[in-house]
Amino acid sequence: MATAPFSQVRQNYHPQCEAAINSQINLELYASYVYLSMAFYFDRADVALENFSKFFLRQSHEESQHAEKLMQLQNQRGGRIRLRDIVETVQTGPCPNPIKS
Repeated sequence: MATAPFSQVRQNYHPQCEAAINSQINLELYASYVYLSMAFYFDRADVALENFSKFFLRQSHEESQHAEKLMQLQNQRGGRIRLRDIVETVQTGPCPNPIKS
């Protein structure tokens, strides 16, 4: 992983922009986590859908790369990265919003 140049100074970085980037980082990481869960579900012996598993594993890696790029941007601009806890979702019913502001 290439590291971004460290900045101790906030470089004309609006707090709302920093908050929006942090929110997007958390959404990207959550999506990566969901895709990873799906990849391993489809890899189970009783499901055994190998190509589905490979697809979701690639998607998980792609989402985590998006999050890494956004984290590098936060560091370059002098922002602070704020990662939220991953909340457990309910197995039945509509999916609630996992990221609460």
